[in-house]
Amino acid sequence: MNYKLILNIATHLLRARLKQTIVAAVGVTFSISMFIALVSFMNGLNDLLDGLMLNKTPHVRLYNEVKPSQNQPISLSEKYKNNTNFINSIKPKDRGKSIYDSKKIIQDLKLDKRIIDVAAKINTPVFFNSGTIEIAGVINGIEIEHEEKLFKISENIIDGNVADLYQNNSIIIGKGLSEKMLLVKGDNINITSSRGNLVMLKVVGISQIGIVEYDNTFSYTSLETAQKLLDEPTNYITDIQIKLFDMQSAPQVAKEFAEKYNTDTIDYQTANAQFETGSSVRTIISYAVGLVLLLVAGFGIYNILNMMIYEKMDTIAILKATGFSGSDVKWIFIFLSLIIGVAGGLLGLLIGFIFSSIISIIPFETPSLPTIKTYPISYDGIYYIISMIFALFTTTIAGLFPAMKASKVDPVEIIRGK
Repeated sequence: MNYKLILNIATHLLRARLKQTIVAAVGVTFSISMFIALVSFMNGLNDLLDGLMLNKTPHVRLYNEVKPSQNQPISLSEKYKNNTNFINSIKPKDRGKSIYDSKKIIQDLKLDKRIIDVAAKINTPVFFNSGTIEIAGVINGIEIEHEEKLFKISENIIDGNVADLYQNNSIIIGKGLSEKMLLVKGDNINITSSRGNLVMLKVVGISQIGIVEYDNTFSYTSLETAQKLLDEPTNYITDIQIKLFDMQSAPQVAKEFAEKYNTDTIDYQTANAQFETGSSVRTIISYAVGLVLLLVAGFGIYNILNMMIYEKMDTIAILKATGFSGSDVKWIFIFLSLIIGVAGGLLGLLIGFIFSSIISIIPFETPSLPTIKTYPISYDGIYYIISMIFALFTTTIAGLFPAMKASKVDPVEIIRGK
C-alpha cells in the first residue's frame, strides 16, 4: 500500500470540497477549545476549593474520640458473653482528650519515611467574652513552625503575621469574630476556657479562610499558650496532624496508626467525603459536556464524508478501475477524517489555551476570598492530551463508516449507470 499516494489523493479530495472541510474542522476546533476551557476552569475551581478545605486538613489525624466502650462488662463475663444482652443508657468512656505519651509518638512518626512532617495541636472550645456577651468558639494551640509548613496558615492572615504568635499570650482570630467583637490587631480579648479559666490574650492578627463557620469561631495561639489556658503540662496534646508524601495511602496509614498507637484516627478522605464528592461530580460533568461536543463534531464529519462519497462515486469507480483496492479506498477516506481531526484538534488546542488565559485574567473579587483576584484556571497538560485523543478517536470513528461504504463501491455498476 502506497500511503504517500493515498495521502496525496485524500488531500486533493479535501481541496475539492474545501468549504465542507473547513466547516468540519471548525466543528472539531470549537469542540476541543470549549472542552479545554471548560475542564481547565472546572479543575481550577476544584483546586481552589481543595486549597480552602482539603489542603488545610491533615492527611491523617490522631486524637481521642468520646465514644462508648466497645466491650461492656457483661460481655466480658464468662456466664453471659455468649448470650444476647440488651444494655440501656450506655455512658461514653472518658479517656480524656490528651493523647497518651504524645511526645514519644511524635518522635516515632518523624522517623517514618512516608511522612512529610508532623504537627501537634490542642483543640479546645472556649468562650470569647465581650462585656456580658459570650461567643462560643474554638482555639487551636499550634506548633507554629510545623503548622505553617504543613498548612500555610500565613496565606489566610489578612492583618498581622503568624510569627507574632511566638509572643506570650497572643492570639490570631477570624475576621468574622473580629467584626462581631469590634476587635483589631493590637486589642486584647478575654477568653473563658471550657474549665472556667479566664485569661486575657493580645490579638496579633486577623485571618480569613473564606468559610464562614471557620472565620466566626476559629482562632490560633501557640501550643504553650493553649496549655497555660487549660492549666495543663507541656505534654498535653489533643491532636497529632500528619501529612504524607502519598496522600492516597492515608486510609491505610490511618488504620495502621490506630492499632499501633491505640488512638482514634481519621484520614482526610473520610473527613471530607462530601466535599470530595462535589469535586468529583463537577469533574465528571465537565468531561461529559466536552465529550458531547466532540461527538456532535463527529456527526458533522460523518455527514460531510458521507455526502462526499455520493458526490465522488465517479472518482471512486475510476480509482478502483485503475487498480486501487477496496482497502486503499477505505484508507483514503480515513485519512480524510484524520486530516480534519488533526488540523481542527491542533487549532482547538491553541484556541482553548487562549480562552483559558482570557478567563484567568478576568477579575473575580469577593470579600469572602481576599486572596483570590481572578477566576481559577488549571493548565495541566493532561487535559490537552485527553482532548487531542478524543478528537482523533471521534474523527476516526466518524470517517470509518463512510470509508467502509466507499470501499464496497462496485466500479462496474457506477460506470454502467453512466
